[in-house]
Amino acid sequence: MKNKETLKLIANDLHDQGYNCSQSVFAALAVELGLEQEVALKVAAPLGGGIGRTGQTCGAVTGALLALGLVYGNTSPDGAAKDRNYAVAREFMARFTAKNGSLRCRELLGADISTPEGLADARARGLFKAVCGGYVMDAVEIAVEMLDPSQG
Repeated sequence: MKNKETLKLIANDLHDQGYNCSQSVFAALAVELGLEQEVALKVAAPLGGGIGRTGQTCGAVTGALLALGLVYGNTSPDGAAKDRNYAVAREFMARFTAKNGSLRCRELLGADISTPEGLADARARGLFKAVCGGYVMDAVEIAVEMLDPSQG
């Protein structure tokens, strides 16, 4: 796996190109895990803007969770496998929250993008470019550390 600084830059570049936070994080990590970039971008597309632009769970978080699922996700209904998968998700979310104070897009952005007025305000203030890139890179950093403990 590429080092976390390189993956952070790849994710940030995707975000700068206009991909949403979930796409940017998931595509940067998923390609390293063997998934085609086009597939990764499609899978994560609905999760941007706090899932469908509702301002709920941050897209950077959902993108990282998808990537962690590629490695730690269960492929059987076995309870122990599910428990491990959920533990990984909880650890990621706890680490992201500790670093950023929330998992919710609207709290992280300081704008409610689920409304036309809030979205217009966020765009007018340049929040997506000014704020979201940091969350994208934080999510990649935490996920890489969890995928490759030697990079922590």
